[in-house]
Amino acid sequence: MPDSPTVFALLVAAGFLAGWVDAVVGGGGLIQLPALVLGLPGAAPAQLLATNKLASICGTSVSAATYYRRIRPDLRTALPMAGAAYLGAVGGAFVGLHIPKSAFNPVILVLLVVVGAYTLLRPDLGKVTELRHSGTRHTSYAVLVGLGIGVYDGALGPGTGSFLVFALVGWLGYAFLQASAKAKITNFATNLGALTVFVPQGQVLWVTGLAMGAANLVGGYLGARTAVRLGSGFIRAVFVLVVGAFIVRLGGAVLGVWP
Repeated sequence: MPDSPTVFALLVAAGFLAGWVDAVVGGGGLIQLPALVLGLPGAAPAQLLATNKLASICGTSVSAATYYRRIRPDLRTALPMAGAAYLGAVGGAFVGLHIPKSAFNPVILVLLVVVGAYTLLRPDLGKVTELRHSGTRHTSYAVLVGLGIGVYDGALGPGTGSFLVFALVGWLGYAFLQASAKAKITNFATNLGALTVFVPQGQVLWVTGLAMGAANLVGGYLGARTAVRLGSGFIRAVFVLVVGAFIVRLGGAVLGVWP
């Protein structure tokens, strides 16, 4: 538990905002995990990761269901991708048990700079679905994306949804809306995979995680409905804005400008 009611309330607010952002473009963990690091300075890195996963799975479950009802993403791609992501996250979570806090920000920052730059340099990226592969090759690439990002999500986690959206748009050729729908299904699987390891290890801070999870769920529901209503152009704009904000935030932390 946080030291004060004010900190607890701020963590719940971070959970709500993270849920909204995660449902639209992914990357809610880049709000939620730093909030946990600041709000629970005495917690071990594995406890922070585990509690973040508990809160996140609440939001990804409802946003995945909302996207599925309204967008009907092709499960022939989404389910194999999610299955591989689950296995990757299980393996990554064992790595995450031994990762120091100091490793979080530099790794995530480099990935975000690459993703943001590529998206800005390709203004037509993600406007419409133009698949670059078909058949078995398409499914195989989707499985590779799920497996690789699943390992990352189990080990670190922040930005997973954004990286999934980027891979689905930039590599496989989906529009942002379809990519977000598949990313949410896959992100649910990665959260579940990480919790499969963290819960038996006793790493979850349940009271904080469930409170943030309830807020994350509400944010995820509202974010998914907003994204479905406003479409790929809106999602791309939010994606660029969110990635840029995270680069500034994490870059400042790495350079010691702010904590």
